Amino acid sequence: MKPDLRVAALILPWLLQSFVAVAQTPPATPLVPENVLNFSTSASVDVPQDKLSLRLSTTREAPVAQAVQEQLKAAVDQALGQLRPQAQEQLMEVRTGGLNVQPRFGRDGRIQSWTGTAEILLEGQDIARITRAAGRIESMTVAGVEFGLSRERLREAEARAQHEAIQRFRAKATELARAFGFGGYVLREASVDSNEQGPPPRPRMLAMEARAATADSPVPVEAGRTTVRVNVSGSIQMNAPVGAR
Repeated sequence: MKPDLRVAALILPWLLQSFVAVAQTPPATPLVPENVLNFSTSASVDVPQDKLSLRLSTTREAPVAQAVQEQLKAAVDQALGQLRPQAQEQLMEVRTGGLNVQPRFGRDGRIQSWTGTAEILLEGQDIARITRAAGRIESMTVAGVEFGLSRERLREAEARAQHEAIQRFRAKATELARAFGFGGYVLREASVDSNEQGPPPRPRMLAMEARAATADSPVPVEAGRTTVRVNVSGSIQMNAPVGAR
């Protein structure tokens, strides 16, 4: 036998044995973290609403769709002509809303007439200006009123609630770790989310009150309060048992 063949014959069994040993080695089991707790805390801040969204609407009806569109356009143009000079960024912003024209059918299934609606939206922080402006519009009526928070006030409220929620999370983590007999903890993960909740709007009632007011009087509205809540959830790993050295 040649020298090369003798060397190969000696090495081959060793290689096969090593391959079988590696193939039979079970995969390493991932370490499962111990002494892990999952919990959440929350905090809320109650703040007065400082932003008003007011919706003006008008409805027109005519035998043909084109006539309805022209009447709606005239009503919207008249209202915009009064509102635009009073508009100001953040204080009172004016924009057009939806415009819809659809047929009305008779009992025989044929088109009897056409009806349509158009909207203008007023939004801002100058509540007095918005309500006065809306009260002077004769071509449209108030169809909905909703209060909320400006971005600045919302950010301030979220920051306050977030700080309080995080402090509560840390205090609860320390309390739970000690209750289980540990001297400390390590934060594994955490998430923070927020939401706001205020009283539901009453568009129908407010619209009726607005129609009952005189042309130059402000639309009767009243702001409420919004609750901003921040939730903190996460997990900690307790460590350093009390008495351990």
